[in-house]
Amino acid sequence: MSSPVVNVARYTALIGGIGYGIVHRRTLQKREDTRAEQAAKRHEEKIQADKKREQEQSILAAVRSGGNGVVSDPDSPQFDLEKYLKSLEK
Repeated sequence: MSSPVVNVARYTALIGGIGYGIVHRRTLQKREDTRAEQAAKRHEEKIQADKKREQEQSILAAVRSGGNGVVSDPDSPQFDLEKYLKSLEK
């Protein structure tokens, strides 16, 4: 038989360990959530930068190939149908 003092010490240690585990897991989870959020943000910024670079390259290629300044890529934001059709008539 163990004395009541030993039982109190055992259960106190058990409850303390469980409490520590809960707090430690929360801090680790918060750290991981922050890391994942930053990684997602960097990924989105990279995608946007790649899109912008690709768009600029397509505009430059269209301007260089056309020679008359008419953008012939319909996906480009600078595309003007009227100017394109007039350039085809010439």
